[in-house]
Amino acid sequence: MHESSHCYTARVNARPFTGAFSNQPMSLNAQKTSCFNFYRNFCQEKHLTHIDNTGKALMVDVSEKRITFRTAKAQAFVKVGETITDLIEKNCLKKGDVLTVAQIAGIMGAKKTSELIPLCHNIPLSKVDVNIRLDKGIHSVIITATVHCHGKTGVEMEALTAATISALTVYDMCKAVSHDIVISEVLLMEKTGGKSGDFQR
Repeated sequence: MHESSHCYTARVNARPFTGAFSNQPMSLNAQKTSCFNFYRNFCQEKHLTHIDNTGKALMVDVSEKRITFRTAKAQAFVKVGETITDLIEKNCLKKGDVLTVAQIAGIMGAKKTSELIPLCHNIPLSKVDVNIRLDKGIHSVIITATVHCHGKTGVEMEALTAATISALTVYDMCKAVSHDIVISEVLLMEKTGGKSGDFQR
């Protein structure tokens, strides 16, 4: 009885969706129309290229774009703690050489980006460099992924995917020792080329 009474009170106190200029509750159809119009206008104003004018997701058509040189660099941090830092440095983890395996995983991840991120194009990459270093001062693995291509769209997602897959690989290879591992600050450091211009953090 207590549980059903609580649920009933929650439903009674729930506030119905109202229009922007009225306190009257909106019908379900009106709510859908209002949300759709807001979303469509927002997408058009912000130029979200992966959304069409009906609000549906789409793969951007790059047929008419010029082929240009594009680069991107992304970074990720994996805080592993003092014990795992020592084990990585001495190469004493059961699964083997963490830094080398994570580096290879990052390169593979960059090449698989279009299969992992639904609306990404399959880009012919000309360079994938994944640099991984162990920072004993902060007990962390620092991953930097750099990607180049001559193409019609940028390689930001490839760089971010490379850094992320490398970080996940570090976690996988170290989790037998501890699950108190934190992957943080996966971010784009810089990109060049393309209509949007260059970016640097």
